[in-house]
Amino acid sequence: MSTLTVKKTPIKGLLVIEPNVFGDERGFFLESYSQRDFEEIGIKDKFVQDNHSTSSRGVLRGMHFQTQNTQSKLVRVTKGAVLDVAVDLRPESQTFGRHFAIELSAENKKMFYIPKRFAHGFLTLEDDTHFMYKCDNYYDPSSDSGLVFDDVKLNIDWQFKEYEFINDRDVIISQKDFNHPEFVSIDFKTLWK
Repeated sequence: MSTLTVKKTPIKGLLVIEPNVFGDERGFFLESYSQRDFEEIGIKDKFVQDNHSTSSRGVLRGMHFQTQNTQSKLVRVTKGAVLDVAVDLRPESQTFGRHFAIELSAENKKMFYIPKRFAHGFLTLEDDTHFMYKCDNYYDPSSDSGLVFDDVKLNIDWQFKEYEFINDRDVIISQKDFNHPEFVSIDFKTLWK
């Protein structure tokens, strides 16, 4: 029997996963990954790469995807908190172009499963935030791509005011991420072939 609680999102395939946490005065224990348990809930990816990034408060990373060697990701936060966002880039999907956002934190211990052909990004909400994720394919610099974070068509609500950022100028974005193309400029029907 799986030790995971799975919550479906409005976008097919995107899953919020809550592990069973055992805590007492010493701290806590959880299984962050068990292939058997993940297969029981329908996630059969063979993860081949683990990534770990740290960011200060107000860093916005995204919206990233690979055009070839696409990746499924299992993401979580081990210290701090993020607003995590995934955008459906599957042209055959009824939710093509829609996004879903969730707060992930060391406190809530939630995980977010993002299938292949989604763009992914996050905004860090606390200093020294540690973001970890598993990928089912290796990083491929030649097919590294993304969408601009403030794309008008995607209309992602980064909740700047709720998180007490005055506006998008208060966030830290790499030049590479700032220069990503807009959603409407990419033909996703031919991109994935």
